[in-house]
Amino acid sequence: MIKFSSNEIRDLFISFFIISLGFSIVFSRQDFSVIPQLLPMVMVGVGLGFILHELAHKFVAIHYNYWAEYKTWGPGLVIALASSFFGFIFAAPGAVHISGSYMSDRENGIISVSGPLTNIALSLIFLAIAFTLIGNFPSLPMYAPSVEIAVLFQTSILGFSINAFLALFNLIPFSIFDGAKVFRWNPLIWIVVTGVAGLMVFASFTGLLF
Repeated sequence: MIKFSSNEIRDLFISFFIISLGFSIVFSRQDFSVIPQLLPMVMVGVGLGFILHELAHKFVAIHYNYWAEYKTWGPGLVIALASSFFGFIFAAPGAVHISGSYMSDRENGIISVSGPLTNIALSLIFLAIAFTLIGNFPSLPMYAPSVEIAVLFQTSILGFSINAFLALFNLIPFSIFDGAKVFRWNPLIWIVVTGVAGLMVFASFTGLLF
């Protein structure tokens, strides 16, 4: 049975806000006056990307009959916010803590890869929304027929970029990152998933698609 403690809900929302603010600072490119406009759009991408990433870990762990609860990591919150002022973000505000009986490398790997796969899926959904908007409004991205269309298009671009980055970042094959557990379980799956995430990040940061 899936349960959420009050502490877990609190930690999820704290992490969600700090990561959203951090990405807003990065995308503002030191023009902090645009953060109030960026923050709501970034929250959509981060809200879905971060929350669903962590919930994927939790739900898959519970599927394997483990106890799982998200908890913030104080230093990670500080590092995430501080790093954003230097043009990048170290997004490690917390993690899903899992406990129970002996966990095999396969179970650990599947639980771990579920998060990045969720981000990849969300990134593709945001990309599909952006392409659909371009198909309906060929003047995009240079000119939007309305403020609403402009906001929706920009939100979809940010959602694509943020989720691609979250997937690749979490697939780093070292230490506490998801990638280390996925690589230990199945290096081939790690290579494929990391390759897909890497191509998406490359397309995002080079403006290859838009």
